[in-house]
Amino acid sequence: MTEVLFYHLQTRTLEQALPQLLEKCVERGWKTVVQTGSPERRDALDAHLWTYSEESFLPHGTMRDGDPADLAVLVTADPAEPGPLDPPVTVRFLVDRAVAPDLSGLTRAVFVFDGNDTDAVLEARENWKAVKAAGHDATYWVQDERGRWVKKA
Repeated sequence: MTEVLFYHLQTRTLEQALPQLLEKCVERGWKTVVQTGSPERRDALDAHLWTYSEESFLPHGTMRDGDPADLAVLVTADPAEPGPLDPPVTVRFLVDRAVAPDLSGLTRAVFVFDGNDTDAVLEARENWKAVKAAGHDATYWVQDERGRWVKKA
């Protein structure tokens, strides 16, 4: 069973919150995919992850950068990427209203959505229902005023 987390952005943007989440995945040695809703957002997020902090380095890339097995974090817009890997993908982040692939086989899936976007919130609710119907363990997290994640459900 896949553990599925829903992260409701309220006080920070995706660009502010995602790098910290990805750094934790890399620290744990987890093979991670970030799936965006479009190729344009994939490219913008890929560029941002190179420059978000002068003090940190987040090893990542896209399929254009070579073998995805060599990347700690793969940024993609394609739900079929990267395909089977050894070691397999541990965590898949779904951002910018990306369409979720089959989540089985993952240790963790993370839906990150903008709480200021009504359509994104409605879509997250539908994804929550689908995840629960599929038998996955789902939790819901929201940002507090300091940007920390607080479990709500």
